[in-house]
Amino acid sequence: MDSVAFLPQFGGLFMTILAFVVALSAIVAVHEYGHYIVGRWSGIKADVFSIGFGPVIWSRVDKHGTRWQLALLPFGGFVKFRGDADAASATAEGAVRQMSPEELRQTMHGAPLWARTATVAAGPVFNFVLSILVFATIMMTQGKVAEPLAVGELKPLPVEGITLQPGDALLNVAGIDVPDFGNPDVFDPFMDQLPTEPLLDYVVLRDGQEVTVQGPYPLPPLVAQLAPQSAAFEINMRPGDVIIAVDGTPIHAFSELKEVVETSNGRPLALQVWRDGATLDFTLEPRRVDEPQPDGGFETQWRIGIAGALAFDPATERLGPVEAVQRGAVQVWDIIEGSMSGLYHMITGAISSCNMSGPIGIAEVSGAMASQGAQSFIWFIAVLSTAVGLLNLFPIPVLDGGHLAFYAYEAVSGKPPSDRALRILMTLGLTLILSLMAFALYNDIFC
Repeated sequence: MDSVAFLPQFGGLFMTILAFVVALSAIVAVHEYGHYIVGRWSGIKADVFSIGFGPVIWSRVDKHGTRWQLALLPFGGFVKFRGDADAASATAEGAVRQMSPEELRQTMHGAPLWARTATVAAGPVFNFVLSILVFATIMMTQGKVAEPLAVGELKPLPVEGITLQPGDALLNVAGIDVPDFGNPDVFDPFMDQLPTEPLLDYVVLRDGQEVTVQGPYPLPPLVAQLAPQSAAFEINMRPGDVIIAVDGTPIHAFSELKEVVETSNGRPLALQVWRDGATLDFTLEPRRVDEPQPDGGFETQWRIGIAGALAFDPATERLGPVEAVQRGAVQVWDIIEGSMSGLYHMITGAISSCNMSGPIGIAEVSGAMASQGAQSFIWFIAVLSTAVGLLNLFPIPVLDGGHLAFYAYEAVSGKPPSDRALRILMTLGLTLILSLMAFALYNDIFC
C-alpha cells in the first residue's frame, strides 16, 4: 500500500494533537498563574511553576526564587508552593516541622485562611477572566451591527440579478418594513413572513435616496459555520457552501433546510451544494442533538451541524471596551448556566450521557475549530477555559473547589479537618475524578 495515502490522515491527526496541546497549555498556564500571582501577593512563596510534567526541557529561576520550567509532557501544569511535598500540594511534614514561624508563613500550610482561600480561588477566577477578555476582544474586533441594518459586504451566492450593493440601508423587503435587527422578538417574525424566493424586492436608502433593488432571500441556506464532529463537518462541507437542493427539491431559505432536517427522522439526505461556482453532491445522515432551551430544559432535535447567516455581512459600528467586557461576561455566564443545566439533565436522565466528552472528544473539537480559522480556535479556547474554571470549583477533594470547601469548614469550626478525614476525602475525590475521566473516555470511544 502507498504510504503517501496516509499523509492527509497524519496531517489531520497532527493538527488535532497540536491544537489540543496549545489550547490546554494556554488554559493551564493562566489557571496556574492565577494561583501563583495571588499566592505571591498574599505572602506565599512558590518554588516551581511548571507547564507540563515529566523531564524538564527548560528552566530558569527568577528573582523571587521561583523556578519557571517547561516539561516534556505538555498535558497540564502545576505550581509547587513552599512546603509542598509534590505538585498536588501535599504537605512535606518533615520540612514544615523544621521551619521558623516566618518561614512557615510563606507556605500554603502556614498562611492565614484568607491567603489560602484567595490563592486557591484565583485559578478558576483567572480562567473566567481569560474567557471574558477573549470574548470581549473578539467582539470589539467584529463590532456591533449598526442600526438601521445596512449591507457591509455581499456574500457569494448562486443567484443572478442581484442589484443590492454595499452601503445600502434596508428599509423594506418584499413589502415588509425591516425591524430592529438586534431584537429577535421582532426580527424573527419578520423573516418568517418573507416569501422564500431566490430574489426579492428591497427598498433601500442609497446616497440619500430611496430606491428599489433586487436582493437575495436574506437568510439563504448558506453554511456560515460547521459544528465540530457533526454530520456536515465529517463529509468535508465548508463555510461558504450554499445548499441549493435537498433530495432533488430546490431550496432558497435556511428555514427550508431546517425543516427538512428536523423532519428527516435521521434518514440520509442528498444535498446539492454550490461552492465557488461549481455544483457538488453530498449525502449525510442527520444526528440527534440535545439542545438547551431558554427555560433551562433541553429538546432533542435532528441536526446536521450547520449554522446559517445573512446573505451579506451587516455594516458594523465600533463596540466600546466597557460594553464588550459586559457582553463577554454575559457569554461566560451563559456557558456556565448551560453547562450546569446539561449536567443536571444528564444526571436525571433527561438527556443522553453521551453529551459528556473526554480528552479525545475535546482534542477532536480543538482540531476542528483550528481548521476553521484562528478566531474560531481562540473562541473555543475561551469556552474551554470557562469550562475548566467551572469544573475546578466543584466541591470535590483534589479540585480547587474541594480545598475551598475545607477552608469553609475551617472558617466555621475554627480548625481544619483532621488529617485522617482529609486522607479519606482526598482518596474518595481522586476516585471520583478518575471514574469521571474513565466514563468520559468511554463516551469518546463508544458514543
